[in-house]
Amino acid sequence: MNCSIGVRLVRGMAVAMVCAVSVTAQDLPNVRQLTDHGSVPPVASREDAPPAEAFRVLSPAGAEGPQVTLYLLYQTALAWNEDELRRDRWSKVRNEDDLLRLRAELRESLLGMIGGLPTEKTDLHATTTGTISATGFHIEKLIYQSLPGFYVTALVYVPENGDKVHPAILVPAGHAENGKDHYAALCQRLALRGYLVISWDPVGQGERSQFWDAKAKKSHYNLVCGEHAVMGNLAYLAGANLARWEIWDGMRAVDYLLTRSDVDGERISITGTSGGGFQAALLGALDERIKVVIPSCYITALPMRVENRIFADSESDPEQDLVGLISKGVDHAGMLLTMYPRAVMVATATLDFFPVQGAHSSYSEVSSFYKRFGHGDRIEFVESYNRHEYSLGNQEAALRFLDHFNGMPVRHGLPPVIEFSDADLRVTRSGQVLVDFPEGQTVLQLIGAYSAEASHRSRNTLAELYRSEQDPDIASWTVGRYAGTSPAREVRWEARGSSAAGAVQIDRYVLHHSTYLEMPLLHFHEEGNHPRGAILWFSLEGKASEKDWPQISSLISEGYEVYSFDFRGLGETRMNYRVDSSGVSSPAQGNFEEAYVNPLGGVLADYVYNSLLTGRPYFLQLMDDLKIAELFVRNRDSHLPQEPLALAATGEAYTLAIRFQEIEPQVTILTPDSAPILSWSTLAAQGREQWPIALLMPSGAILKEESK
Repeated sequence: MNCSIGVRLVRGMAVAMVCAVSVTAQDLPNVRQLTDHGSVPPVASREDAPPAEAFRVLSPAGAEGPQVTLYLLYQTALAWNEDELRRDRWSKVRNEDDLLRLRAELRESLLGMIGGLPTEKTDLHATTTGTISATGFHIEKLIYQSLPGFYVTALVYVPENGDKVHPAILVPAGHAENGKDHYAALCQRLALRGYLVISWDPVGQGERSQFWDAKAKKSHYNLVCGEHAVMGNLAYLAGANLARWEIWDGMRAVDYLLTRSDVDGERISITGTSGGGFQAALLGALDERIKVVIPSCYITALPMRVENRIFADSESDPEQDLVGLISKGVDHAGMLLTMYPRAVMVATATLDFFPVQGAHSSYSEVSSFYKRFGHGDRIEFVESYNRHEYSLGNQEAALRFLDHFNGMPVRHGLPPVIEFSDADLRVTRSGQVLVDFPEGQTVLQLIGAYSAEASHRSRNTLAELYRSEQDPDIASWTVGRYAGTSPAREVRWEARGSSAAGAVQIDRYVLHHSTYLEMPLLHFHEEGNHPRGAILWFSLEGKASEKDWPQISSLISEGYEVYSFDFRGLGETRMNYRVDSSGVSSPAQGNFEEAYVNPLGGVLADYVYNSLLTGRPYFLQLMDDLKIAELFVRNRDSHLPQEPLALAATGEAYTLAIRFQEIEPQVTILTPDSAPILSWSTLAAQGREQWPIALLMPSGAILKEESK
């Protein structure tokens, strides 16, 4: 069912409907029925609004540019605190049995984070579509099905050195538009060294676009990270991760290698860089058939990525942001530790946006276990002075490492390679699997099927998820006046002045909480004239501004006092910066607000992914903000504790109001119960490509008693 936008007048408020039904004129209830009292008061116009300064709480933002905001400080501090807990857990390893138990726990955590793996290995239906002859090797063009109807395009580089059996190596592709073709030079060097190499297109790259416009002959997004963002965001909703399908493609590549008589199944290795480094690390962690693992330009310490990703690497890579990867005590060090005691080399670049200091730290932790239990010769570290690339120096070091652990002769230097065009290396006739195989399955279909199956299993409610790990228990916090510090479990309010608009008083506050965070808040009221109690008014654009004055003044006329606030990372707490992401079309030329919240690559998306790594999804943090605002309101109004709190939300924030009611059933919402909301299960089932990133809730599509 297609989503159309409707508008309903609710207590003088224009509320945008955000999901899944068509609204016609006869659907609109009249305002009198909605207000349940008398006639509607005259509605103020925008021209009647107080000046913009009356709605501003914080000092004006400076010039547009990168900023270390309080919210980013909060996220970074949380990540480091969780890392300290992980280190403390690891410090309790006393013997190798303890280490093996820890390794097993880490592997199970990783499996859970990606949503598990398919249980059946179906026929690969491997087909060779052509060959390329070259000096010292030839290339076989391969298509296989990692799942029924899910086609994978690959290249197999076969040495012609006289050996009947070869060690094999997987080369997963990083984030390049032409996928596997981008790594042809590395694959040739390996083949000329005597390795049988398989390199394949990750889904959403190369010949495996999932959003291909056959007429325009291009993707609707891009084949670097844009498609990954669309697919990855939906996979989260289903309780999985895009990595589930990426890693399965790689495991089936191993299965294919083992069908070949010219492959030594006891000598299978893997190396890849960037996104290929991620796949190498995760495949190495989860598939013990791989004996030597060399991730390049990926390993770091994730708290450093939380800190630098917005400025250094803003691309959306949901497959790399596994939910709880930091908070569950795994991190990149945990990925490496699951490979113990297999041979591992960590290849790094000094100037990489995966901070090399973090790579040193993670390597040091894991290598200490290798050395402690007699395997220090099986782990190495190599670094070259360059930016984000698999340097020739690092490639030569990797080849030396591979040769040593695969029993190959000692050699030096890198052989020359042949320049092949993308057309030369094309595996399919058209250049796209979904054009050649229109009946093939897409990742969106796989996500929808996964979600439908998972929804039949026992599952949590949103309230249970909210109150599970990292529940801040805000109801127990104290409220007091700000005196320069903000303890972790307290709300400290600071008055920032008042303004008047006729009989309406506008009081400005900052709520300090969680050590780092500030919540700008406005209190609109007429002295002694709010018989209907207090109401929280909120929007994903930020707290009320002069454009919202007609709605606010209408609510005051109806007898409410109105409180309005900014959610963390929104409104006045936004970072005054737009990222330059290939997942977004010309972000530097677009509207700032749209660029900031773009679900395929923007500052807010990076905040959301950081929150997933640290185990408290941004969506639940929005619920926390609602509870913090409610706590302050109840503290300020001595009559309110006996009354249910009322919520008024506009636009996409209406979904927040409905979901908050699932957590706090006693609240009332100033909209009809039948008003449509954004449905996570509908998004997953329909494969909706874009929707507000702020509303991303992992496993949302499979929650019990989801609101409709």
